[in-house]
Amino acid sequence: MSEAISLMQAVLGPAFSPAEAEAILEAAMASEVDPFHWCAVHMGLSQSTVMSRAAAWMGLAYYDIVPRLARAEIAPARLETLAEVRLFRLNVLDRAVAFATPDFFGVLRLKRVCEANPILHRSLCIVPMPALRELLVEAAGDALIDGARQTLARSWPHAAAQLDLPRPVRWRFALGLILLTLLVLVAPLSGLVWLVPIWLTLIAAPAVLRICALATPVIPPALPDEPAIPDTDLPLYSILVPLRDEANMVDQLCLGLGQLDYPPEKLEIIFVVESRSPETIAAVRRHLDDARFGLAVVPDAAPRTKPKALDFALPLCRGEFVVVYDAEDQPEPGQLRSIVSQFRREPDVHCIQARLVIGNGRQGLLPSLFAGEYAGLFSVMLPAFARWGAVMPLGGTSNHFRLETLRSLGGWDAYNVTEDADLGVRLARRQLRTATNISVTLEDAPTGIGVWLGQRTRWTKGWMQTFVVHNRRPLLLLADLGWRRFLLFQVTILSMLLAPLLHTAFAFILFGTVLSAPPEEPSTQDWPTAFMAIFAFGFGAAIATNIAGLIRTGQAGLAWQQLLLPLYWLLIACATLRALYEFVRRPFHWWKTPHQVSARPESHSVLATGLPGEVAAD
Repeated sequence: MSEAISLMQAVLGPAFSPAEAEAILEAAMASEVDPFHWCAVHMGLSQSTVMSRAAAWMGLAYYDIVPRLARAEIAPARLETLAEVRLFRLNVLDRAVAFATPDFFGVLRLKRVCEANPILHRSLCIVPMPALRELLVEAAGDALIDGARQTLARSWPHAAAQLDLPRPVRWRFALGLILLTLLVLVAPLSGLVWLVPIWLTLIAAPAVLRICALATPVIPPALPDEPAIPDTDLPLYSILVPLRDEANMVDQLCLGLGQLDYPPEKLEIIFVVESRSPETIAAVRRHLDDARFGLAVVPDAAPRTKPKALDFALPLCRGEFVVVYDAEDQPEPGQLRSIVSQFRREPDVHCIQARLVIGNGRQGLLPSLFAGEYAGLFSVMLPAFARWGAVMPLGGTSNHFRLETLRSLGGWDAYNVTEDADLGVRLARRQLRTATNISVTLEDAPTGIGVWLGQRTRWTKGWMQTFVVHNRRPLLLLADLGWRRFLLFQVTILSMLLAPLLHTAFAFILFGTVLSAPPEEPSTQDWPTAFMAIFAFGFGAAIATNIAGLIRTGQAGLAWQQLLLPLYWLLIACATLRALYEFVRRPFHWWKTPHQVSARPESHSVLATGLPGEVAAD
C-alpha cells in the first residue's frame, strides 16, 4: 500500500478500507483540492480531527491551539502572502517551536524529512488551519491594520477620502450645496434668463436619466446555450462577511451560505469580526468546525468602518473571485455559479453586481417604499448604467470582483462610509468594465424610522464623500472618464443629493401658494406652474422606475405604495440635511445598522427574475 493511501486511510479512520481511501483520494485529486480539505468538507471530519490523525500518522505532537507565551509580531513585505503561510515559529519556554498546518502532500514530504532528521520531533508541532490562521492574523495585526488604512492612499492618493477631505473642503462643499439648492429654488423668480438652462439641467436631468433607463432594453442579445461549468472546473471562491455586534445573525448566515449551490470544497467563507464584538466572535467560533468557514478578528482601531474591516481581511483571501455579503443577506443558491459563468463569458468584466431585493416589503409602508427604491435601482438603473458603460454606484453587498483586480485598485477606501459607490467610480476611472446579473440576494429593509434615518444618513454622507474626493481634480477625472461618463457621474450623484431636497421644497412652495392665493383670484404666475410640472415630471419618472423594477423582481403587489413616494422623499431630504451636518462635523463616523433574524420567503417568487426571456446577465 502506498504512503498516500496509508495517510488517507489514517485520516479517514479504521472504518475505511484501503480501496475506499484510494477512491476518496482520487475524487479529491480530480477536484484539484487538498485531500485533507476534501475529507473535512465531504466526510464529516472536523479540521482538528484531520490534522490530529495526520500528526499521529507522522509521529508528531499535535495541539488544538497555538500557545501564547509571548506576543508574536510579523510584518510581511506583501500582506497577501499570509494566505499561503502554513508554518510559523514561536519561542516556547527555552525552545523555538514550529507550528505547522501542512497539506496532504506536505505531510508526505514532512514524514520523510522527520525520518531523516528525528530531532525535528522536538521542535515541530501540528495544528489545525483555524488555529494557525488566528495566530497569523494576530501576529500580523499591526501590518494588516496599517495596510487596511494606508494601501489606497499609497497606491492612489488622489482617490483617498482621508487625504482629500480636510475641513475647509468639507465646509466649502456644504455651503456650495446649500447655495446651489437655494439658487435652483429662486431661479424662476429671479427673472435672470441665464439661470434657466442651469435650472432645467439640475431639475430635469435626473428624471430624464430615469426615463432613458426605462427605455433601455432589458433583454440582452440571445446567448448560445452553454453547458454548466463542471464542479471540477469551478475556481476557489472567497466570501467576506463583515460583522459587528451581530451574534444573533450568525446562525442564519451560516445556514444560508451553507445552502449555496457551489462545491463546498471550493468555498472560502471568512467572517470578519471586530474585536469589540466578543459575543459575535464566540458565535462564529461555534461554526469553525465547518472547513468552509474561517474567522478574522479585526483589532480595534480607527476608523471603525466596514471597508476598513474588509481591507484587513482582503490579504487572507485565496479565491479567484471574491464577494461581500452582509449580515442579513440571503443569496440565491445558484448565484456564484451564475457569476462565474458570466466572468468566463465576459473576460473584460471585472466586477458584477447581483440584484439586491428587499424581502420584507410587506411589513409596512416604509419597507414597501424601500423595496420599490431598491427595485428601481438594481433592476432598472444599474443594468442601464452597465449597458451605457457609465459609472456604477455599486451596492454595498453582493458585488463580485476578480480578486486580482480588487487588490490592484487598492481595495476599499477605509474612510469612505459608502465604500461601494467610491469603488464603482475607481473601476470606471481605470476603464474596468462593471456588469450586472439578475441573480438575487434578499435583504431586509429597516422597519423603524430611527434605523432607516441612521442608515440613509450614512449612505448620503458617503455619496458626498465620493463626489467631493473624485471632483477635487476635475480635469483628471474628466481625462479618466471621458466627457460622457463624466457628465453622467455628475448628474447621478448630484441627483441623489439634490432631488429629494428640491422636490420637497417644491412641494412646500406649492402648498403655500395654494393656501395663500385668494379663492377668487387664483394665481396665474408662470413659476407655480413650472414647479407643478417639474414636481409631476420628477416624481412620475421616479414612481415609474420603482414600479418597473418591482415588476422585474416579482413584487408587483407593492406597486400602489409607490404613489406615496413624495412622503418618502421628505424623509430622504431630512436624512440629506443630517448627512450634510455629519459630513462637516464627523465625516468618517460609521452608523451601524442593526439587523434582525428573518425567515426566508416560503416561495421563491421574489427571487424570480421577472420578465419572460430574461437571461442570466443584464
